[in-house]
Amino acid sequence: MSAAEIGVIGLGTMGAMLALNIADNGFAVAVHNRTTARIPEFMDKAGDLAPRISPHDTLEDFVAGLARPRNIILMVPAGEAVDAQIAQLRPLLDTDDMIIDAGNANFHDTQRRAAEADAAGVPYLGIGVSGGAEGARFGPSIMGGGTQEAWDRVGHILSAIAATHEDQPCATFMGTGGAGHFVKTVHNGIEYADMQLIAEAYGVMRDGLGKQAAECGAVFDDWNTGPLQSYLIEISGKVAAATDPVTGNPMLDMILDRAGQKGTGRWTVIESQMLGTAVPVIEAAVVARNLSAARDLRLAGVEAFGTSDRTIAAEALSLDDLEQALIAGKVLCYAQGFELLAKASADYGWDLPMAEIAEVWRAGCIIRSAMLNDMASALSDAPERNLALAPFFQQILKDNMSGLRKVTTVAMGAGQPVPALAGALSYFDTLTSARTTANMLQAQRDYFGAHSFERVDQPGAHHGPWLNQHL
Repeated sequence: MSAAEIGVIGLGTMGAMLALNIADNGFAVAVHNRTTARIPEFMDKAGDLAPRISPHDTLEDFVAGLARPRNIILMVPAGEAVDAQIAQLRPLLDTDDMIIDAGNANFHDTQRRAAEADAAGVPYLGIGVSGGAEGARFGPSIMGGGTQEAWDRVGHILSAIAATHEDQPCATFMGTGGAGHFVKTVHNGIEYADMQLIAEAYGVMRDGLGKQAAECGAVFDDWNTGPLQSYLIEISGKVAAATDPVTGNPMLDMILDRAGQKGTGRWTVIESQMLGTAVPVIEAAVVARNLSAARDLRLAGVEAFGTSDRTIAAEALSLDDLEQALIAGKVLCYAQGFELLAKASADYGWDLPMAEIAEVWRAGCIIRSAMLNDMASALSDAPERNLALAPFFQQILKDNMSGLRKVTTVAMGAGQPVPALAGALSYFDTLTSARTTANMLQAQRDYFGAHSFERVDQPGAHHGPWLNQHL
């Protein structure tokens, strides 16, 4: 076999699938894994693609098997493992050889690694890859960060292995340094929120309206033919309809209500706070996962306070109301995510291609949905405008906010937790408040800390009459 055009280090689920995808698209690929026992297992599963894949037990052989200038994708766990792998690899490489971190890295780490690479005069890319194992194998959404020159060098490979939407590859260069990983982080934050909104709708159907899992699945299937059409609604219908092969019960009923997370949603919330941007639906989704994990605390709460009857009368809430609530919640969730991207773009000097981000997310990634076409159009017209204020989405919100308000108030009145839906509603109500209650906050701050405030009738900084009481 001739020298491979690209290499992959790390043959876990995502790395293995990505390597097969690369080979499937006609590129010769070299592979290596720290635990060498996994390499023959991977080659056995490669099947007809094996002739395009060259396995290597050592890093030295792996590097020697790559065509110059070398391009190496790292698919190792985020954090220290990436730094350790780079430290092992870099002494074996030439100055024009490129390392590409395609894991779920914290963008701050990517910023640092990109700066270190720039100082050393070597190319480096940090790319966000979304779509899970299936996406990695058959076409993910790819978000690149680094230098344009570095992206251009491997862009033909990344575009070839990416998902496509109307023949357009879902792979785009986002900006310098950690831009690609930041966009992927926000994608995952939106993913957390979208999933939580759907879970809350399921909870209202299950606990409020008394529907069995299969009935909930049928509702999701129906919603997937309308404005909510998306990958997450599609799979929600499938998991709700599934039967546990062990007990014969609905599979959902046999799954413990304790959700895990790998941290990207939390990173989104942290960065939103650092950038001073409101993402309450995403925050609610992260908090909901944290509370789900605290199962012992929840059981203690039930023992101490009991659980209210969460039944909702059929005439009090309809499935149409619930669909409207999800539509409005989804629009507001995405509006918050893109607002965060716009703020980060300005603060970090990235010039993120907002419309192209929506386009990249139209296929391959977990949050792919029919709405992203219209979001891309709205962002093309006005990249800096909050999506909720775009004419198309203004009308959607006007048509569906009554459902969001009704579902939230009825569910909360019945004791049904709907934190993400409530976060969306509060965001909208604040967004449409010409005068909030922050004047009270400013008065309090001035009273105890002499922080000053602005007046409605005069420019400049001012203090209240209470300030003299402290002197």
